[in-house]
Amino acid sequence: MARPVYLAVMNQTTSAVKPRVFSGIQPTGALHLGNYVGALSQWVAQQHERDSIFCVVDLHALTVPEEVDPARLRDQVRSAAAIYFAAGIDPESNVVFVQSAVREHTELTWLLNCVTPLGWLYRMTQFKAKSEGRESVGTGLLDYPVLMAADILLYDTVSVPVGEDQVQHIELTRDLAQRFNHLFGDVFVVPKAQVPAVGARIMGLDEPTAKMSKSVAVHRPGHAINLLDDPATVKKAVMSAVTDSGRELRFDHASPGVRNLLAIYQVLTKRSMAEIESEFAGAGYGQLKKAVVEAVVSTLAPVQARYRDYMSDPAELDNLLAKGAERARGIADATMRRVRTAMGVG
Repeated sequence: MARPVYLAVMNQTTSAVKPRVFSGIQPTGALHLGNYVGALSQWVAQQHERDSIFCVVDLHALTVPEEVDPARLRDQVRSAAAIYFAAGIDPESNVVFVQSAVREHTELTWLLNCVTPLGWLYRMTQFKAKSEGRESVGTGLLDYPVLMAADILLYDTVSVPVGEDQVQHIELTRDLAQRFNHLFGDVFVVPKAQVPAVGARIMGLDEPTAKMSKSVAVHRPGHAINLLDDPATVKKAVMSAVTDSGRELRFDHASPGVRNLLAIYQVLTKRSMAEIESEFAGAGYGQLKKAVVEAVVSTLAPVQARYRDYMSDPAELDNLLAKGAERARGIADATMRRVRTAMGVG
């Protein structure tokens, strides 16, 4: 008996139709330079080449409920959305919305839970890291990757822009899509991860062997450069960045801290490695740090100005998000109709 095929209206990567892209960032913690380099700037650069859907993933922020302040979370959601737009995401050309406004995300998560082997979730690196040292954890922390898979699969996503640390989650999403399709017919598009070639993983200024992190930045000033930091704060963080006792300013010979500063400078100035190495030939780390400060401040200044404009008109910001959610629901509803039919529950 032939397997059912439900994908007659899916988005396809043909010359006539732009490939569908989905991505999102949690609203908890201050968005930092790593988020900008690894996600926001990539979204902006490619937004008109793709059928893009961008989400503020607030449901993911609930995995450790003891740390949730509901009133603060609502403010953080609005702030994150304003940064999306301030960074250059066009709300007319792209679908931008808040995850919890589209209930199909949670419905699909439950249905995917029913086909997810528990062992797949226990193998996830981020679950191991975040649960380490805790006497017990909530189911949401373990189930986080399934919600992420639902986010992606709801929209017939072809490509998911992510940092290197999220590739394992995309691989799980692919596995779930393939398992579901094997069990119930060709319902889901199998997406792929897209990792930017340069600056995919900006490291902490105080610990250049670990990725720049929102959660770490809360407790360690100088760890990250937040997108809303003023020039004085940026300068203090960069000038205090860990380097080494040498003077080597070459990408392939530098220590992790110096290499991180070179990578930040490269991705913000869009210059080649050869050009940068030539610029700093014979220079010391102090000169590199000053150049990084200038590059960061000049990059963030227009973003911060537009952010203030969006935050000054919360009604208009909410209106943009409501329109985005309506567009997202139209796509998600079509997917869920296929899923329910395939599983025999609708």
